[in-house]
Amino acid sequence: MTLKEAQTTVDDWIKTVGVRYFNELTNMAQLTEEVGEVARIIARRYGEQSEKESDKNKDLGDELADVLWVLICLANQTGVDLTDAFRKNLDKKNIRDATRHLNNEKLL
Repeated sequence: MTLKEAQTTVDDWIKTVGVRYFNELTNMAQLTEEVGEVARIIARRYGEQSEKESDKNKDLGDELADVLWVLICLANQTGVDLTDAFRKNLDKKNIRDATRHLNNEKLL
């Protein structure tokens, strides 16, 4: 699925099943909540915190997809074409960071 297809799929779902988009501020709070759930899994599974029993069955992929879902909602309701935005972002990184990381002694 392309980013464009994902944006259309989410929009169709919101308009048929979800009734309407939550407002942008609500979705921003929801995005923050979802990112927090991802952070919790990463911190406990891959970081130094011990994983609680209740966290062991959490699906990182599902939580990342929740983040993507809300991000797509925000893009849709603010008129952002994620394909175009991502392409521009890659171009910016390729120009700005062309040698930055190659010359970073910390990464060698």
